[in-house]
Amino acid sequence: MAESVSVKMDDPKKKFKGKKFRVAIIGCGGIAQAHLKAYQEMPEVEIVAGVDINPERLKVMEETWGLPKKALFKDWKEMLKKIKPDGVDVCTPNGVHCAPVVDACNAGCHAMVEKPMAMNPAECKKMIAAAKKNKVKLSVGFQQRYNDKTTALIRARDEGRFGNIMFVKCQALRRRGVPNWGVFGQKELQGGGPMIDIGVHILECAHAFMGSPKPVAASGNIWTYMGDKPSTVRNAWPNWDYKTYTVEDLAIGQIRFENGAILQIESSFIAHIEKNDVFNFTAMGEKAGCSWEDTAIYTDENGLMVNMKPTYIGSTDAWGGLFRVKLQNWVDACTKGTPLGASGEAGLAVQKMLDGIYRSAAEGKEVTID
Repeated sequence: MAESVSVKMDDPKKKFKGKKFRVAIIGCGGIAQAHLKAYQEMPEVEIVAGVDINPERLKVMEETWGLPKKALFKDWKEMLKKIKPDGVDVCTPNGVHCAPVVDACNAGCHAMVEKPMAMNPAECKKMIAAAKKNKVKLSVGFQQRYNDKTTALIRARDEGRFGNIMFVKCQALRRRGVPNWGVFGQKELQGGGPMIDIGVHILECAHAFMGSPKPVAASGNIWTYMGDKPSTVRNAWPNWDYKTYTVEDLAIGQIRFENGAILQIESSFIAHIEKNDVFNFTAMGEKAGCSWEDTAIYTDENGLMVNMKPTYIGSTDAWGGLFRVKLQNWVDACTKGTPLGASGEAGLAVQKMLDGIYRSAAEGKEVTID
């Protein structure tokens, strides 16, 4: 883990009137490219540096995004000293989320970090403490909470449509979808497999829909049965590195909350299911239930059982509009003082649930969540 640096910047409370919000990218791989495309649509943002240990990715930052060589670094500590950005956007593997965020916050920089927030709750707490100490904004890249489906159901919840929400079931399932790039199959760098990679998204937006109740206990199990073996089955992402595959293929978990509600989650890279991609949560409340996938609400009206579906909810999509919305939310919070959608505290709550499921799987019993 890199040592902490403490480089003082200008007052982080400044309103950025008449100037650009200067952002440095730490980790210049695939997700960073999606972020950079979103930043292109924000005239108030200037990309001032790129940090990566891979020279080929720094070459992309130079040739595709026009950064000069003096703005390219292998070490984020050196970048913080020389560039002094207003904010950093951390797009590294999960195991390298905590250190650069803490260093950036100590340097007076606002921070955006990709999901999951870190490897464990202890790292999340360090990140939150650094942001609070230095009075900077820390946001986590949970774009699905900005999805029009999520915001529509949260609005219905706020209007009292569901009443007490008792049970939520989440699914983030792939029939055969092991990433054949990056380090997604390496537990020591990622912290886990599908549960922490794709399950985290549906878990976070479902938790936000529930009103963010406090998790108190978790149970679950994980299985690895195909990902660590060679495969001849045809699929869209073949030839992943099975020799370094140390994560689960399938994870099942249950979270119990302080208010008595229950959440169940299923997540897989490999599972014998009908469809290749399933991403949804369903909920049961005292007054109504719902499905996130089609934004349907199931309730009773005029003496009848009624299913309601909207004719139009919005047009954002996960790989375009949602990245723009989540990054704009962070930029506006930093420059205008508007509320953060996905704060460090939201990231910590999700990390506690993920950690609980993995600990339960390892211990073979329900575990408490502090």
